[in-house]
Amino acid sequence: MDTLAALAQGFAVALQPVNLLFAFVGAALGTAVGVLPGIGPALTVALLLPVTYNLAPTASFIMFAGLYYGAMYGGSTTAILIKTPGESASIVTSLEGNLMARRGRAAAALATAAIGSFVAGTLATIGLTFVAPLMVRVALAFGPAEYFGLMLLAFTTVSAVLGASRLRGLISLFFGLGLGLIGIDTQTGQARFTLGLAPLLDGIGVVIVVVGLFAVGETLYAAAREPEGEVVRLSGAMWMSREEWRRSWKPWLRGTLFGFPIGALPAGGAEIPTFLSYLTEKRLTKHPEEFGRGAIEGVAGPEAANNAAAAGVLVPLLTLGLPTSATAAILLAAFQGYGLQPGPLLFEQRPDLVWGVIASLYIGNVMLLILNLPLAPLWARLLMIPRAYLYSGILVFAFLGAYAANASVADLVIMLGIGLVGYVMRLYDFPAAPVLVGMILGPLAEQQLRRALALSQGDPRVFLTRPISAALIAVTVAVLVLPPLIGWARRARARR
Repeated sequence: MDTLAALAQGFAVALQPVNLLFAFVGAALGTAVGVLPGIGPALTVALLLPVTYNLAPTASFIMFAGLYYGAMYGGSTTAILIKTPGESASIVTSLEGNLMARRGRAAAALATAAIGSFVAGTLATIGLTFVAPLMVRVALAFGPAEYFGLMLLAFTTVSAVLGASRLRGLISLFFGLGLGLIGIDTQTGQARFTLGLAPLLDGIGVVIVVVGLFAVGETLYAAAREPEGEVVRLSGAMWMSREEWRRSWKPWLRGTLFGFPIGALPAGGAEIPTFLSYLTEKRLTKHPEEFGRGAIEGVAGPEAANNAAAAGVLVPLLTLGLPTSATAAILLAAFQGYGLQPGPLLFEQRPDLVWGVIASLYIGNVMLLILNLPLAPLWARLLMIPRAYLYSGILVFAFLGAYAANASVADLVIMLGIGLVGYVMRLYDFPAAPVLVGMILGPLAEQQLRRALALSQGDPRVFLTRPISAALIAVTVAVLVLPPLIGWARRARARR
């Protein structure tokens, strides 16, 4: 009952006219920007991060929630009509969705993606509503040693899961850890890694890194590498037939069951559940001949898994302060920009904010369904924007937003440098999310390490004598050691 009462209070916050307005703005803007090729939810949130700090925190995060969900909805339009997924989680949707579009069933593919996103998003938000308070009760038992072990696990899992290779992921992580150390040490007052430059004494702002990596780096990469895709025109029936409804509803539910639990794991994300959903639907379908030619199950299941995982990602973010995706890392940076730290204390100190955001997810899902179904032809027309205008507009907006944050030319120079690094990282398939995770969680991990050692009078065994901390460190070691060992064993077996 406590959860239902808190959710009711959250609806009282989310249904305030100003918050409803920001939810609608976020949903509409997220859909519009998510439709544009090469722009995923991470870049969408990153672009608007510098210009939202003048808003009230609750209104700002309600808008971010709408942006997040809206960009996930909009990404399916790009994947289906031009086979250019805005993020890796939409790759599977593009496989069958674009083939459906080329066979004159683009409207049906967009409809099953929108309705599946609504069903999965709503069910996953219900899961978030009831799982988050349970996670908070567990997190309240954590001390400095447990939090340090949890952050170690976050470092290793994000680096291992999001990178094309474990080595690239770890290199990105250590680059982020280095960025997080720049500035004055709060305990000793010593300047670290500032190179004698006064602008670096306060450290590098997270917003500058976020905009540089995602807005500048991703845009440079998209402009240099991605060709113009052929846009498939909407044709055929503008709604799903009874047969398509019958073939879609089970994949929606199965996709939700894959997406939410895996997305809620510290090593989760949306890529794994979308592939699992696709493989499951391919195995269970009564129409195997359509897979590879445009099967509606191959759109319905993965798109539901994608949106359910988006809600699942919010579980470790809100309850433990752990980002497991690039978008979650940017949202964590937004929390810190307001002087807030996601975790169990946030539920006690700012229940209006947390439950208002959760309630707004239900409202935003309804708004997105209304926006996406009748307005699909309008969103599709956004794909006609010439790429040169699109990418130059993103860069101009990114530089204006970064300058507006502190009115500092030094910030622009740093952002441009990080943007060039981000372009090179994208070029050689280094993931950007571990950079943000390392930069944001690195100083917090250092703080918890120092606290744990201070409480134990310098005895490092404190991390192994406390059961939860020891278990988290054991899992961290397993994440680092087991995959290479398994790969070595398979190769040895193959040679024999």
